[in-house]
Amino acid sequence: MRVGVMGSGTMGNGIAVLSALNGHDVIVFDNNIQVLEKAKNESIKSIENLHAKNKLQNKSPQEVTSKMYYESDLGMFGICNIVIEAIVEDVTIKQVCYSELEQIIPDDCIIGTNTSSLSIALLSSSLKNPKRFLGMHFFNPPVVMKLVEIVPSLLTDVKILTDIKALLQSWGKTTVLAKDTPGFIVNRIARPYYTEALRILDEGIADIPTIDFAMKEIGGFKMGPFELMDLIGNDVNYKVTESIFEQTYFEPRFKPSITQKRLVEAKMFGKKTGRGFYDYSLETQAKPNTDRKLGTKIFNRILVQLINEAADSLLFGIATKEDIDLAMTLGVNYPKGLFKWADEIGISNVINQIQALYDEYGEDRYRISPMLKRMAERNWKFYN
Repeated sequence: MRVGVMGSGTMGNGIAVLSALNGHDVIVFDNNIQVLEKAKNESIKSIENLHAKNKLQNKSPQEVTSKMYYESDLGMFGICNIVIEAIVEDVTIKQVCYSELEQIIPDDCIIGTNTSSLSIALLSSSLKNPKRFLGMHFFNPPVVMKLVEIVPSLLTDVKILTDIKALLQSWGKTTVLAKDTPGFIVNRIARPYYTEALRILDEGIADIPTIDFAMKEIGGFKMGPFELMDLIGNDVNYKVTESIFEQTYFEPRFKPSITQKRLVEAKMFGKKTGRGFYDYSLETQAKPNTDRKLGTKIFNRILVQLINEAADSLLFGIATKEDIDLAMTLGVNYPKGLFKWADEIGISNVINQIQALYDEYGEDRYRISPMLKRMAERNWKFYN
């Protein structure tokens, strides 16, 4: 199988390396020659690093790199069996690329998009044959992260879903099936990890280091929300939140933060610019308040909002409970699945905490998911 990757940025290049590691000839396209050359050099370094860690599956670096071709001619995709698009998150730009691509590729070539939150149906509307199109959302870095969200549109051929699932599993990936809704599983359900942390900051309840401390030391998360936003890039993180907010007709639970918007406007994107919520030029950062009572309050507030969002996602059939828990543990490294967490602390306890927030603020942001209410009424758990 020949794999085409459209876009040689971080995600595109990572998907290309992953494909080559699994024995496929890969054509990486970008119309920017300088970006393409940089990507080629980065892929060589990445493969050499994997070799140093004994992760090339008994292959030499040369064997892997020899399968990768970096091209600025879109016509090279004419020999591909699948093309995975990983370019800028802009509907119009993507659709123009698909229209050009469809004139080149074989009739049976599958087109996948690595979009993290855009409508698969809308993206496919520019295609003459939308049946061969689907979402394939990898996580960064694609070589390391096990999860891929598979997102069909209303028109995606069922056989293509089966074939792509088998292909990804042969690459060592765990797949989850997501409904074509804003943010799919992970980016939708994870929003409160960022937005609620920002709300706590804006209200002056705690500062950035303290909120991060609470989620790591008390909650067991690998990274605090502000560390994670800085790592992802505030520009990227904010844009995803804004996109989901707009696509859900301004659902208050997804309302973006002006605080984060100001950082983006100031080009304080995080680690990649040297400054975001943290200033990375400093040798030491401000110390958190390690008061356990405050930390527990912060952790509980964010956790119940995450559980509430997961419950609503289950309610609206975005994914199964098993796939939701898998997605959150493998896609964003949560310490445990949110439904398992809800069972442990008690669904009634979750409801009481959300209700207290609703009583205090009177905002729909804190309305309780009907799924949680129904389960509490029946004294059910997510897992028996």
